[in-house]
Amino acid sequence: MQPVNSLTTVADSLPGLGIVAAVLGVVITMSALGGPPEESGKKVAAALVGTFLGVLLCYGLVGPISSNMSKLADDEPAYLNVLRVLIISFLKGTAPILAVEAARRASAGHVRPTFQELEQACRSQGSAAAAGTPESTPEPEQAQSAAAGE
Repeated sequence: MQPVNSLTTVADSLPGLGIVAAVLGVVITMSALGGPPEESGKKVAAALVGTFLGVLLCYGLVGPISSNMSKLADDEPAYLNVLRVLIISFLKGTAPILAVEAARRASAGHVRPTFQELEQACRSQGSAAAAGTPESTPEPEQAQSAAAGE
């Protein structure tokens, strides 16, 4: 989580950096007040560009990246928690279908299958394994991609 927190801190500091750029731009503009208006206009524009970049980078680039990294970092522990619940439930002597149901309940709501979907998947895998069809024994490449979560 350290990189995510660091990136979030950088994203939170970027609007402040934009404000500093604006203040510096105003100070530089004040030093050029006696000159031609075109020169002052360029300096004010540079100050506004600094402010714009601070806000754009915060809310348009670095903030969303850190938010996405945070969600991805939270997904793996949630997946491992579901596996932990399943294994512990099975080791306690619970029937396999009930252990799978306990693991279903431990999964996050936005990815949790319904009871009917889970039961249908369990029954279709069980009948395929009993029949000895190729579906029950995946190829090594398919097993590795499934284990990697792809």
